Amino acid sequence: MSYTIPIGPYHPALEEPIHARLTVDGERITDAEVFVGYNHRGIERLAQERNFIQTLVLVERVCGICSHSHSLTYALCIEHIAGMEVPKRGQYIRVIIEELERIHSHLLWLGIACHIVGHDSLFMQCWNDREGTMDVLEALTGNRVNYGMNIIGGARRDFTDDQRRDLMAAMDDLEKRMGPITHWLTHDKTLAMRTKGVGILTREDAIRLGAVGPHARASGVDMDVRRDAPYSSYEDFDFTVPVQESGDVYARVVIRVLEIYESIKIIRQAVDNLPEGPINLGNKIPKVPAGEFIARHEAPRGHLVYKVVTDGGLTNHRVSLHVPTFKNAPTVPVMLRGNTVADAGLIVASIDPCFSCLDR
Repeated sequence: MSYTIPIGPYHPALEEPIHARLTVDGERITDAEVFVGYNHRGIERLAQERNFIQTLVLVERVCGICSHSHSLTYALCIEHIAGMEVPKRGQYIRVIIEELERIHSHLLWLGIACHIVGHDSLFMQCWNDREGTMDVLEALTGNRVNYGMNIIGGARRDFTDDQRRDLMAAMDDLEKRMGPITHWLTHDKTLAMRTKGVGILTREDAIRLGAVGPHARASGVDMDVRRDAPYSSYEDFDFTVPVQESGDVYARVVIRVLEIYESIKIIRQAVDNLPEGPINLGNKIPKVPAGEFIARHEAPRGHLVYKVVTDGGLTNHRVSLHVPTFKNAPTVPVMLRGNTVADAGLIVASIDPCFSCLDR
């Protein structure tokens, strides 16, 4: 006999509100539906009433984990419409903050995954190193969550020589600390039993459903906006896009671990080769003509897209956000089918969902 089990919208295994309705036969999930929309804040409508600097502050608060990604993507749209060329030094500073944010986001998710499967010692280790990354962000920007480093036309703050040395030392320390974390994440038997073969998303389903980011790359989809459509001088950096083929939760763990190492590599290159010159075009409200532009960005969770339409006035005519979780959420029912109820929370969490972004 089949039964229907609701999970959420508020549930101990979920960090944010989502409702999953599971159809089960015993412990086995035979079908699943996912419902969203519990966290709507009207960000897009609010953006139509604010000038471009105010909107930059607004969109940075779409998400507390990938705040830099949102403000940067919006800034790229306005800069293109206004015909602004961001100085190279400002572009490199943006890249450094973006990769620190990616490290912070991945360590946060790895810790949550460990917590869900009951490996709390590894959870605390991941979050301890995440705390160190947030300390670095605070030292560079003055903030630990909403960094405020983007302005229209470049970066808000420059780095001193001491800050650059401290940043390089922090990356060296993080790389050493990632060694034991990587070993336990990839060799611990408990984690392997809870993640290998669990929540499989095939490459075909990933492409059919439009999965993006680490979630798609864990299913063998070789795509990354930083490499495929470079922005903010990403074409200047040498890095590898990790890809796994198994498409299970274990592959999603491995992808994020490998991406942390690649982010460290990018940060070192950016610090070593930081260009001389200004970091922005001046901190003032820009004159933006009528126009529209779509900017693509590789946020920690995947492909982030902004479309901005201006009408020549002081405010946005339209701001449209398309976030990674919106693209990855349709894959959840496919991954749930055939697995057990005990794994449902981990499978939902394995896309690294941000329902704050999704519902905005």
